[in-house]
Amino acid sequence: MLIVVENLPVPPDRRVWQEARALRDAGYAVVIICPRMHGHNQPDETLEGIRIYRHRIHLQAKGFAGFFLEYASALWGETRLAWRAWWRHRFQVIHLCNPPDLLFLVAWPFKLLGVRVVYDTHDLWPEMFEAKFGRGGLARDAMYRAVRLAQRLTYACADVVLATNETHRRCALEQGRKRPEAVFIVRTAPKIVQAAAAANPALKRQRRFLVGYVGVMGSADGVHHLLEAAAHLVHRLERSDIQFLLLGSGPEFERLLAQRDALGLRDFVDMPGWAGDDVLFPALATIDLGVTCDPPNGYNHSCSMNKVLEYMAFGKPQVLFDLRECRAVAGEAARYVPGQSPTALAEAIATLLDDHSARQRMGEIGARRIRQELNWDRSVEQLCRAYARVLG
Repeated sequence: MLIVVENLPVPPDRRVWQEARALRDAGYAVVIICPRMHGHNQPDETLEGIRIYRHRIHLQAKGFAGFFLEYASALWGETRLAWRAWWRHRFQVIHLCNPPDLLFLVAWPFKLLGVRVVYDTHDLWPEMFEAKFGRGGLARDAMYRAVRLAQRLTYACADVVLATNETHRRCALEQGRKRPEAVFIVRTAPKIVQAAAAANPALKRQRRFLVGYVGVMGSADGVHHLLEAAAHLVHRLERSDIQFLLLGSGPEFERLLAQRDALGLRDFVDMPGWAGDDVLFPALATIDLGVTCDPPNGYNHSCSMNKVLEYMAFGKPQVLFDLRECRAVAGEAARYVPGQSPTALAEAIATLLDDHSARQRMGEIGARRIRQELNWDRSVEQLCRAYARVLG
C-alpha cells in the first residue's frame, strides 16, 4: 500500500501515521511518501516496519505565488518517488491524503496499471482555498473553479473515499457522486498514552493558569484573534494570573510574533514554534484549558479539528468559536463563542478559568467521549472495511 501525503511529514502527521500502523498491523506492507520538514529530513528510512520516502518541498508562503510553488514542488517530488516505489514495491493501492486535491495527477497512471485508489479527505480543499484567499476578481475566481475541478477529478479517480466526519461524507455523496457503500467515516482520533506525559509546571511561568493553543498558524486559523483576546485579558481586564502557550508554526508565524510583541504580550505569551510529542504532550497535560480560535466559515465548519480532540484526550476543557463539526465532536466538553469576537473569546476564557467545577466537569466529559465514542479503535474498524472493499 502506498500512502501519499503532502502537507506534513510522518510520523508528525498523527492521522496518517496511525492509519499506516493500523494497516501494517492488519497485515499490509505500507510505504509512505511525504515532504521533508519539521526536522524529518531523511530521504529514505524505515520506521516500525514502514518504509518512508521524503521529498523536498517549497515551504508554504503567502499569496498565489507561494500556493503554486508549494504544490508544484510537491507534485514533482511525489511523482518521482511514486515511480520509485512502484519499481521497488509494486503496490496494489495508492492512498491519497489531501490537501491538495491534485494528487490524482500522481495516481492516474498507476490506476491505468490496475492500482486501486483510496481518497482520504482530511480537508475540503475548495472551502480551504476560499478561507485563505477569498473570492472575487478574475484570478481568484478562476483559481477557485480550478480547485473545484481538481476535487471532482480526485473523486472520479477514487475507488473508495475515507471521510473524517459527516460533512465530508455528504460532500463525497453529493459533489463527488460516490455510492454510499464506497464512503467510510474514519475519524481523526488521537491515540495518546497519557501516563507517559507528566505535567510541566514551569510552563506556567509562576502564574496560576495556563491557556494553550496547538496547531497551524496560517491565515485561516485565527491565531490573531487569540492574541487580541490575550491583550484584552492582560491589559483591559488586568488578568496577570494567566500565561498563554501557543504551540505550532506556519506561514503567519513571524507576523504573529510581531503582533504579540506589538500588543505588549511578550511576557504573557510563549510561542516556541513547532513542537514534537516530547513537548506537546507535557504541554497538554499542563494547560488549564485549550482554545480553538478558527473563525466561522465554510471551511472551518467542515473540519474536525485535531486540537479539539487532543484537548479532550487529556481531559482539558476548551473554548472555541462555534463551529458545526467541532460542536459535534466536543459536545458539552467545550464552551462555544458565537461569531468571531476576540473580546467575547477573552471573556469566555476568563469565565471558565474562574469556574473550577465547570472545567473539571467538561474535562471529564471530553475524556469520556474520547474513550467511549471517538476512540481510534472504531476508526481502525472502518479503515479495514474500506481496504477490504477496495481490494475486492
